[in-house]
Amino acid sequence: MLPKDPIILLGYINTKLRDFYSSLDLLCDDMEVSEQELTKTLEDIGYHYDRGHNQFV
Repeated sequence: MLPKDPIILLGYINTKLRDFYSSLDLLCDDMEVSEQELTKTLEDIGYHYDRGHNQFV
């Protein structure tokens, strides 16, 4: 279950990407979440996925 609050979600996802997943694709596949929905939620608060750093910035 992902956090509903976008700011908490941001920290949660970036922690997972840093500690467990080498890409957003792998995280979304493993957690069975929509990459498009996750990305849109975080873009709505001003963050985008940076593949080079493997985090939302």
